[in-house]
Amino acid sequence: MKTFGLKASLLLMAILFFIDFLNVEGQVCHPSGKIRGKKPPPGECNQGNDSDCCKEGKLYTTYKCSPTVSSHTKAYLTLNGFEKDEDGGAPSECDNQYHSDDTPVVALSTGWYSQGSRCLNNITITANGRSVVAMVVDECDSTMGCDSDHDYQPPCANNIVDASRAVWKALGVPHDQWGGLDITWTDA
Repeated sequence: MKTFGLKASLLLMAILFFIDFLNVEGQVCHPSGKIRGKKPPPGECNQGNDSDCCKEGKLYTTYKCSPTVSSHTKAYLTLNGFEKDEDGGAPSECDNQYHSDDTPVVALSTGWYSQGSRCLNNITITANGRSVVAMVVDECDSTMGCDSDHDYQPPCANNIVDASRAVWKALGVPHDQWGGLDITWTDA
């Protein structure tokens, strides 16, 4: 009888572990709300690097979370300017500095930025058969946008790695294809 009880207990523990594993791996990030777009004042939305400007009345989805980070987190790479007067807007949140676009730096969607817990840490980005290490210096805000603080740009999607030119160059992406690319990334 004890052997049966031990086997049943082990089986139950294995099932519970498997269910817990599926729950963690299967976590989904759902939208947290919407904001209504406002028309930017003339000259106030920097469209460098093909950045979008908010459209009057359009609803934009917001997120407080991002997909679960793994050893090969799927994401969408976008192009951002981290230098003064570029489409990135204000200095980077992590160190209140501007950064050269010739340095591999990134901004992460709000959930991955994780209230600054990845600030000044490196991540490894893989795409196009290559990898590059880049430093996290900013947040790509998924919770707010369409205001002066966000250069009148919409909120970021929840799966964005917003990267400097140096990242795009290191990945060997032809210049005429810069702007959007499916990638994977992980903490370095």
